[in-house]
Amino acid sequence: MIDVAMYDLLLRAEVVVADISTGNVNAVYELGVRHALRPNTTVIMKEKDGKLHFDLNHINTFMYEHLGPDIGHKEAKRASAELGDLIKKALASTVPDSPVYTYLPKLQRPRLSDEQYAEVLNEAEEAHQVLSAVLQQGRDAFDASDMIGAAVAFEKASELKPEEPSFRQQFALATYKSQKPSAEVALLRALKIMEVLKPDDSNDPETLGITGAIHKNLWLLQGERVHLDFALRYYSRGFEIRRDYYNGENLASCFDMRSIEQEDPAERLFDKMSASKTRVALVGILQSIVSEPSFSERSDQAWVYAPWRIRCMDSAALRRVHYTKMNSGS
Repeated sequence: MIDVAMYDLLLRAEVVVADISTGNVNAVYELGVRHALRPNTTVIMKEKDGKLHFDLNHINTFMYEHLGPDIGHKEAKRASAELGDLIKKALASTVPDSPVYTYLPKLQRPRLSDEQYAEVLNEAEEAHQVLSAVLQQGRDAFDASDMIGAAVAFEKASELKPEEPSFRQQFALATYKSQKPSAEVALLRALKIMEVLKPDDSNDPETLGITGAIHKNLWLLQGERVHLDFALRYYSRGFEIRRDYYNGENLASCFDMRSIEQEDPAERLFDKMSASKTRVALVGILQSIVSEPSFSERSDQAWVYAPWRIRCMDSAALRRVHYTKMNSGS
C-alpha cells in the first residue's frame, strides 16, 4: 500500500525521470499521474530498441543503448552526461513537457497552500494507516488459519476501500473457508459477497477462480448439477484469460467430475477429452514456469507441482477422490 507516498512524491518532486523501457504498467501509470499534476520537469527515457507504447510516441523521449546484459561504460558515461543536461534544461524551461498541459494550454495545475496540503496529506495518511492495520490483521488471521478473523478484517477493508476488488475476494475466500455456521451456509454467504464483483461479466481471473471454487464446493456438498456447470463456466473463463495453473487444474478436475455424471456417451466423451486437452495445455504452462531462472525464488512451488501429481492420476483414482469428497461433504 504505497498510494499516499507515491502521489505525494509525484506531486511535489522537483524532477521526475521515468524509464519506460520495459513497458512496466506501474511506471507508465505513474508517468500519467505526473503529467496530470505537473506541466514541467518530467523526463522520459527508454532503451532505444525497446517498444514504445503508442500513446507515448509523440512525446520527446531520451534514448540510451543497451549492449546486452549491461550498459557499456562509454554509453553510460555519455547517457549520464546528456541526461544531466536534459534535467537542467527542463528545470530552466517554462514550456510544458506534459502532453496534458501542452494540448490543454488553459489548464491550471493543482495548487494548495502548505497548510491545506498538510491537512489533505494527514487525512490520507491516517486513512492509509487504518487500512494497512486492517489488512495486516487479515493476513495474520489467514496465517493463523483463523478464517472468521480474516473474514472480519477483509470485510472491514472492503468497506474502507470498496473500489479494490481484492479485499472483497479475500473476504469471500475467508468466509467460505470458515465453514461457519456450516459449510453450506458459509459457501452461500461467500457467493453473495462475490455478487458485488459481477462474476458473470468479470474478466478478473481471481474473481472467476474464487466464484468457481464456491460453486464446485457447493456441488460437492449438495450434488446439484447446476453448481458443477457454473464452476466449469467460471474456471473455463478464468483459464482462458490468464492461462494459470489454478483455474486450469480445477477446470480439468470439474470436467472429470462432470463426465462421471453424464448419461449421454457423447457428452461423457466430450468432458473426458476436454479434461485431457486442458491438462495437456496445463503441463506446457507448468513446464514454462519451472524452466524460468527465477522459479527457485517463487513462494508457490508446491502449488506449481500439485497439478503435475493430479495429471498423473488415472481416471479411476479421480473418481474415487471426487466421490469420497462428495459423500463426506468435505
